[in-house]
Amino acid sequence: MIRKLFTAAAMTAIALTPACAQGKPTSQMTKAEIEVIVHEYIVEHPEVIEDALVALGEKQRAEAAASQQAAISSQKDKLYSLASDHSIGPADAKVTVVEFFDYRCGYCKRSVETVQGLPAQYDGKVRVVFKELPIFGGISETASLAALAAGKQDKYNKMHVALMELKSNDDLTDKRIDAIAESLGIDVNKMRADMKSMEIQKQLSDMKDLGRKLEVGGTPGFFVGGTHIEGADMAKLDAAIKAELES
Repeated sequence: MIRKLFTAAAMTAIALTPACAQGKPTSQMTKAEIEVIVHEYIVEHPEVIEDALVALGEKQRAEAAASQQAAISSQKDKLYSLASDHSIGPADAKVTVVEFFDYRCGYCKRSVETVQGLPAQYDGKVRVVFKELPIFGGISETASLAALAAGKQDKYNKMHVALMELKSNDDLTDKRIDAIAESLGIDVNKMRADMKSMEIQKQLSDMKDLGRKLEVGGTPGFFVGGTHIEGADMAKLDAAIKAELES
């Protein structure tokens, strides 16, 4: 970035300096002479650095947005239409919301009630798809595998909510995962066996790979149509849903 700023400043300074009036064309100036001109120009016009930073920031944001839009478009089916994904709400709902989350993410925990209530809030016009993204690794990944394995016994969402409702990250242990599963009527031995299966391992791996391709840098991360909402910004999520419903 500094190199880009220096180049921009140098070009501006040279363009505005009447070097020819001093008897030497700019094309014949030495590097040292150019550096003196650039330094003097920046000292006299410090706002050029601020302007360059603003322009560069805007360019980078535009490039990032374009890159993510392209990623969403290319991954649309994997994002919204995988038959293996777990969801709540009508399958034919007009709008699909996708959430990437981690069971040790405090913001994910605090937003779980709102997310679970979206289908009812929008009178069955919204479906929510859940994508495991255990960015904290370790026991988070174990919990994700357990939830996906619970899905083999038609208990995914119950397991998902129960894991999210743990008040402290310290409560998320192997022993607690098994106890929760048992309390929900899940065959724990089968769940543990399924967690090691190629099917469940690949399902989680594919979710993590999709998160990387979509540049999901943190949790929760929501997708609605072509919009990515970073963090638990329920106001932005609500606005995105309404925009899709009206489109």
